[in-house]
Amino acid sequence: MTDTNSQLDQLPTRQPTTRVLARPMDTNVAGDIFGGWIMSQVDIAGSIAAVRHAGVRVVTVAVNSFLFKKPVFVGDLISCYAHVEKVGTTSLTVAVEVFAERNRSETQAVKVTEATLTFVAVDDEGKPQPIPKQAD
Repeated sequence: MTDTNSQLDQLPTRQPTTRVLARPMDTNVAGDIFGGWIMSQVDIAGSIAAVRHAGVRVVTVAVNSFLFKKPVFVGDLISCYAHVEKVGTTSLTVAVEVFAERNRSETQAVKVTEATLTFVAVDDEGKPQPIPKQAD
């Protein structure tokens, strides 16, 4: 399956939360990158943003939305951009956008996935704990 990339996206100007190269071992039976692998990358990026904001251990409690917009191929450089959208007493909602850089010599970027996840801050026993107040 070939993606013509007729509609290219711009990479966000902020630094990506994570970057990883899609490899042959990450493919499904059709030869595209397995959706579960992408979901894992999104969860990792989301948790990094949540921990940076909360300053404590967090766990994923919900995937609120997940949209696969375009396929990911072997050799794509995957960049996940995560940011905290909402903070509650013990939980955080994090949005993650995923871009695939194809033909990296020309920096062809395609937005392939977007998701929203909820994380809960937990203590050493795994019980929910309040998110410490962030300094302004």
